[in-house]
Amino acid sequence: MKNITVIGSGTMGNGIAHVFAMTGHQVSLVDISQPALDKAMATITKNLDRMVAKESITEAVKNSTLANIKTYTSIKEGAANAELVVEAATENIDLKLKIFKDIDEAAPATAIMASNTSSISITKIASVTKRPDKVIGMHFMNPVPVMKLVEIINGYCTSKEVTTAINNKSKELGKIPVIVNDYPGFVANRILMPMINEAIITLFEGVAGVEEIDTVMKLGMAHPMGPLQLADFIGLDVCLSILNVLYDGLGNTKYAPCPLLVNMVTAGKLGAKSGEGFYVHTPGSKDLVVSSSFK
Repeated sequence: MKNITVIGSGTMGNGIAHVFAMTGHQVSLVDISQPALDKAMATITKNLDRMVAKESITEAVKNSTLANIKTYTSIKEGAANAELVVEAATENIDLKLKIFKDIDEAAPATAIMASNTSSISITKIASVTKRPDKVIGMHFMNPVPVMKLVEIINGYCTSKEVTTAINNKSKELGKIPVIVNDYPGFVANRILMPMINEAIITLFEGVAGVEEIDTVMKLGMAHPMGPLQLADFIGLDVCLSILNVLYDGLGNTKYAPCPLLVNMVTAGKLGAKSGEGFYVHTPGSKDLVVSSSFK
């Protein structure tokens, strides 16, 4: 599999395109708007420049990586020659089902179709295609060029051959794959999201403040960042969406989203992407400033 199509050019999509292109794959990056694609290519270029500055890659590797990526605003064109399609669109089930129907029509019959979903059922996604045996989850972690894990999710109908192929492909990218089964939240988010939600409940109930909660988890549990900072980084809307998938799919109140999280998302306080969540995020600044809402 050398011809790769990535659907979605946001944070995850451009990161996935980056790692495939840097390992010699021909990448077709697809999004609905050219400005979004231009922004993605600028981000990839910036990240490659940073790697050159750190001497982790050469200028030649940067140039060849960029040359390996072509952009398209149509799935029909972008997936026409794909051997593997990786969907990295917004974590919305209706959108993903529509995209997979379109991929199924556009991509060659032999192509494998993977979703970067962090919680939505692979079996459900596969059910709208004519090739459910060729549908699999390929959950990269953010930031994709840095993080080693790829959570590989088998749908109910995913073939062993497809699982083996994606497992091997992940290793080829320099990643460490872990194969799991298709249950709400898989492994990563089934464990991570309840922790983040509990941190938000702890804040909501007035047990401690934002910095205090994050400091306890960083210094006491050796986490690289606290759960509230991590929630901001992931996106509070994404956290809420995943918790709803867990709550609906597993039917246990321990997965019920904290009312504070619901209210913040409703108010548009989504974390780093909106400029404010539990912290205020100023472009170009590494300083963490707690939102005035929690002071």
